[in-house]
Amino acid sequence: MAADLAGQPGNPLSSPPGSWQEHWFDHRQLLELYYDDDDCAIYLDRDVRRGEVRWLPGYIGQVWRYSKATYGEAFGPDPRIYSVHHAGRHGGGHAGYYVSPVHDHHNVSDCGLDSWREGNPLSPELPTHEIGHTVESANNGAHGSPAYEIWGDSKWAEFFIYDVYTALGMQRDARRVHRQFTGNRDDFPRRGTRWFRDWFYPLWRDCGQAAVMDRFFRLLAQHFPRDPDGTYPRRMNWGEYIHFTSGAAAADLAPQAARAFGWPRKWTDQLGQARDQFPGIRY
Repeated sequence: MAADLAGQPGNPLSSPPGSWQEHWFDHRQLLELYYDDDDCAIYLDRDVRRGEVRWLPGYIGQVWRYSKATYGEAFGPDPRIYSVHHAGRHGGGHAGYYVSPVHDHHNVSDCGLDSWREGNPLSPELPTHEIGHTVESANNGAHGSPAYEIWGDSKWAEFFIYDVYTALGMQRDARRVHRQFTGNRDDFPRRGTRWFRDWFYPLWRDCGQAAVMDRFFRLLAQHFPRDPDGTYPRRMNWGEYIHFTSGAAAADLAPQAARAFGWPRKWTDQLGQARDQFPGIRY
């Protein structure tokens, strides 16, 4: 039963149970535990072909170990990521975080595909994307993502996916997503913005790869307002985002931001206010 799951207060390290009844959003499947160790618990619905997923535990475990090694261990009391996989339903995915009762206080990646065979490019990409949301929203003992309104659902995820593939030696996949993400165009903050090509990839290439985003999240946890329980009470504005990212990069990124995103007049005031409000961010 869900109430008996590992990771509940006072019992974070017990073994995950053999089944888990979904009770979130429109999910109502009885999941079966396929694999667990100290880093991950893999749950499958009844329609996932078991012969297609033998590679999943090794991959999910690698991604989560890399995430903890790169972005710190402060992702809650349970050291595992709970990776849920559906076949033929719940297409796409969502994440869950240990601070929320929605997924019984676990860090969760919940994804659906028609096929989970290893050769399907989405098979590793979807759970990696959702694990990236856990990194974004549950790091350093802080809760939430102040930058989410800035970069939306997928722009930080592109950085994370490309970096994970590169770090794990998945060079063919890294080259593929590099081509894909470089060609992507978005309508925010202005039409035709190329987030990966003009912002996140240069940040990765020139500022220490994943280390620059580790510094970004640590600076947020140290300086951005938080409630007593660790939750961020508000989102960032663009001036704050550029200020904190400049601190993580140890360089003034306002000129790069102007090239990548344009520069609405209000950003000048926001950036000045951010420098005044957060003087501990230096570059």
